[in-house]
Amino acid sequence: MKTVILAGGFGTRISEESQFKPKPMVELGGMPILWHIMKLYSHYGFNEFVICAGYKQHVIKEYFADYFLHTSDITYDFTNGKSEMIVHHTASEPWKVTVVDTGLDTQTGGRVKRVRDYIGNEPFMLTYGDGVSNIDIGALVKFHKAHGKLITMSAYNAGQRFGVLDIGDDGKVNEFREKTQGDGNMINIGFMVCQPEFINLIEGDSTVLEKAPLETAAHMGQLMAYKHEGFWQCMDTVREKEQLEKMWVSGQAPWKVWD
Repeated sequence: MKTVILAGGFGTRISEESQFKPKPMVELGGMPILWHIMKLYSHYGFNEFVICAGYKQHVIKEYFADYFLHTSDITYDFTNGKSEMIVHHTASEPWKVTVVDTGLDTQTGGRVKRVRDYIGNEPFMLTYGDGVSNIDIGALVKFHKAHGKLITMSAYNAGQRFGVLDIGDDGKVNEFREKTQGDGNMINIGFMVCQPEFINLIEGDSTVLEKAPLETAAHMGQLMAYKHEGFWQCMDTVREKEQLEKMWVSGQAPWKVWD
């Protein structure tokens, strides 16, 4: 099963960093947050990724093109009039990564539709490129396969900042909507599992994933919620980045489930 990661936005709320690189390439512990997300999926045996790039997409492509340079020791030998590069202790991942330029101004739903040919006619996972979690991906996929609906999203109690989910006792999402003053606080944190038919609910480049597609799926009774009670944190601001950095440096990063 492939994992699609949305990594094409401008990241305006963390512009101190994103003016130089896409937000998913902002580093935690010397590695892009995108890498941390991919390590989580890889820990559960999911190693094929489709990256929906856009803003400064070349930075993501160049990172993976030079992955060995980022993760290995290198000797540059200029003696005897030659130029030779020797890679020591090669550190690689068992990943297959497809980076797709899905457009500069394309909305989140439109980005997913643009990578349809790379997904194929099979279920796929979908998440955002700016949040880390210790969510059990294996249990998430098992939950999705068991209920047989069109899409599963992961729900988390994180206050009142985001769109709200009305979830029934059986886990079925009765409604997906923007927050109101009196709403509860279970929110969509990404980490979705989708049937390929879900893409049919996306009209085009201007479609916001969190609007018509997910709202329509909810009204159809085809949207389910996997409740995550562990750790999750997005990185929208410099303050949030600094908080996550402190966790990593201290050795107390809850999302680091890999060895």
